[in-house]
Amino acid sequence: MDPMKTRYWARAVVNWVTLSTPLGLLIAGLGRAVVTRKPDGLYLAENCRLMLPDAGAFTVGNVIITGRKLRDLYGTDVLAHEAAHASQWAILGPAFLPVYLAMTAWSLRRTGDRAARNYLERWAGLARGGYVEPQLP
Repeated sequence: MDPMKTRYWARAVVNWVTLSTPLGLLIAGLGRAVVTRKPDGLYLAENCRLMLPDAGAFTVGNVIITGRKLRDLYGTDVLAHEAAHASQWAILGPAFLPVYLAMTAWSLRRTGDRAARNYLERWAGLARGGYVEPQLP
């Protein structure tokens, strides 16, 4: 089997088993999003009316949720950025959300920016996610 397909398959299985993907699909459903499945096991939920964080897109398990049309995301690296968050969900499991929130709080306290010192955002690629790469001391 192709190593990349194995990685996608493993990510998808772990995110289902830890219930993060079902949670993402529930959020998408509550927001009446239009959900499509990609070949890499990710689900894309567009036009979600329930956009919780202040972001163009956010990921829960293998579900990338946006309040916009998908074509607005395809022209950028946002999908690659959000796919990295899906992998982070698989690695951290249910701990992802508290770890992410703690790193966001740390980053805000240190820099006034929610992503500048947030390791999970930096690992996903700040520029790919539409963040400005900060000049850190």
